[in-house]
Amino acid sequence: MTPEDFAALLTPEGRTLLDSLRDYDPGKELAVATRLRRDHPAPLVSAALGQARLRQRAVAKFGAEDAFRMYFTPGGAEMATRASVAAYRAGRLAALGVRSVADLCCGIGGDALALARRGIRVLAVDRDPLTAAVARANAAALGLADLVEVREEDVAAVDTSGYDAVFVDPARRGGRGRVFDPEAYSPPLSWAARAAAAAPCGAVKIAPGIPHEAVPAGAEAEWISDHGDVKEAVLWFGTAAEGAAGAAPGAGPAVRATLLPGPRSLHAAGPLPPPPVGPVGRYLYEPDGAVIRSHLVAEVAGRLGGRLIDPTIAYVTADELRATPYATAYEITDVLPFGLKTLKALLRERGVGTLTVKKRGSAIEPEELRRKVKPQGPNAATVFLTRVAGAPSMLIGAPAAAV
Repeated sequence: MTPEDFAALLTPEGRTLLDSLRDYDPGKELAVATRLRRDHPAPLVSAALGQARLRQRAVAKFGAEDAFRMYFTPGGAEMATRASVAAYRAGRLAALGVRSVADLCCGIGGDALALARRGIRVLAVDRDPLTAAVARANAAALGLADLVEVREEDVAAVDTSGYDAVFVDPARRGGRGRVFDPEAYSPPLSWAARAAAAAPCGAVKIAPGIPHEAVPAGAEAEWISDHGDVKEAVLWFGTAAEGAAGAAPGAGPAVRATLLPGPRSLHAAGPLPPPPVGPVGRYLYEPDGAVIRSHLVAEVAGRLGGRLIDPTIAYVTADELRATPYATAYEITDVLPFGLKTLKALLRERGVGTLTVKKRGSAIEPEELRRKVKPQGPNAATVFLTRVAGAPSMLIGAPAAAV
């Protein structure tokens, strides 16, 4: 889609055409396109069909009410912050007293929209003409144009000195796909961190797989999950007043794990001592991915009065069941050395046909295991493929009853 194609979508004809495609079936696109081209220019029909597909896919990230009013580019729809995460981050900035934000590398404007909905004034900057046009159209479509100024500009040339906060969302995809080296981001992480740190408050969106040793000095690293799926990580600057940042020099970064919906957060000002290791108890706890990524398993283990089953595996075990939002509890009935024949016989004996397979520290893939054991029967079970005190093991159980 060119900027000219997109501009055509913003005309009365383009808007009416796009609205008519809200519920269209992409599987019947050829027939729909043929019909629409009788009354509309072919380029407009192609642009509208492409936009309709993007809107349908964006519902999962933005919700139907917003997605069917917004505009997207293929890359922008994929890389934009999920609405729930953007709303959480905007709320955290608002709680810090931020009233204006320079949003650098704004993309289609997902974060800018969330900030504006908190009454925060936003300068949204992107160097791509089409992306900037889409961000501007989204602010207008959601009634937020008075709070969001969109500029088509190189972020390196933007003066952010008049803003309470700077938020940077570097591109983490290149021509060959996902970029894993933070210095290969566009702009590089080092530049983004300097831009954020220079403001009274700053944040940089990064990939959740970033190693802790790559977190810049003075930053708080936050991992965010939504309904159990880790969505992103953020580096925060200027948040020491919240009591989470400010680790001693050389002690490692301040870290935070945030779970949505909620939000619920765990944080620590530096590395925690490792939790104890011991035998598998009656209950096994699987920490949320954000807890694992932030290296806060020890904090959860302490709250549960638990221990690890292996010093290298992020499963916590305990003899008593305690409620926690930071981990999912399972009641364990069997702890066995790994063996497919043993597992197959046990499942057959218990009539297990619905088998949930979880793994950590095992090379066996869940689908491969299911093919080999061929579960059959009316009952359900969960098997954990893992290590216990260094030995390949199978833990059999089921989700624990709520407490």
